[in-house]
Amino acid sequence: MRTTLKAALSVLAAAGLTATIALPAAAIKNGEPDNGEHPYVGLMIADAYIPEEDAVLPAWRCSGTLISPTVYLTAGHCTYGAEAVTIWFQGDLTDAAAYGYPYGDEVLPAGSDFSVDGTAYTHPDYVESAFYLYDVGVVVLDEPVYVSEYGTLPYQGYFDDLLAPGGKKNTTFTPVGYGLQRSLPDQTGLTEAARVRMTAEVKIINADSAFGEKKAGNSVLFTNNASTGGTCSGDSGGPIFVTGTTTIAAVTSYGLNTTCSGTGGGYRIDQPDDLAFIESFLD
Repeated sequence: MRTTLKAALSVLAAAGLTATIALPAAAIKNGEPDNGEHPYVGLMIADAYIPEEDAVLPAWRCSGTLISPTVYLTAGHCTYGAEAVTIWFQGDLTDAAAYGYPYGDEVLPAGSDFSVDGTAYTHPDYVESAFYLYDVGVVVLDEPVYVSEYGTLPYQGYFDDLLAPGGKKNTTFTPVGYGLQRSLPDQTGLTEAARVRMTAEVKIINADSAFGEKKAGNSVLFTNNASTGGTCSGDSGGPIFVTGTTTIAAVTSYGLNTTCSGTGGGYRIDQPDDLAFIESFLD
């Protein structure tokens, strides 16, 4: 779920989704600090038109991955409706004022280079009411960001091989993102929402079962528990790496409840149309 800046918890998906239906997802729960291991994973703020203010303002946050110096991969529900985007790659943005968050370098001295702006693009077949079907988006940065390595795309049909009889279903994956470290009802006061890049370790539960579209080939459910962690509100669009590699097998897409427990949904980017969409920006 993408996380609004007006509330500690992420908003429900468009079209009035409730806690009993999948929520576009967002941060790492019960995880560990990234400690600089994935400097190419950044926190994204989307600016959107806010009717109540009659202005374009920072509206929600997501996570995502640099796959080249100028191309940032995230979820479609993160880019959809974004008038502009600003991204930070610092591992700890707890001190918002120090980095100009959520407005970017426009509130800091010129040349601070704490953030970079970009233009958002969403999969052409994306529909907000069924976000999980084509939940992939790209941000093209206004200027390059150079790091020692970048996220890489999976080969076509990666999950088809993994989920086939005899496939390596016990393969572990590493989601990375910013957002809620713990999500609990407001009255408890126990929600943890530090803007820190976190990681976890998850495994596949099954494929395409959350929406009654089995074998549709669009999403995978991953574990989410206290011992190994999982995704939560604020991690949307963040990478789900094949553990120990830079390969992005999926992007964080949804959760099944507001406390981010039990499971987390990843949108597969190993499908032909998704790879073609992403690679068009690399070309």
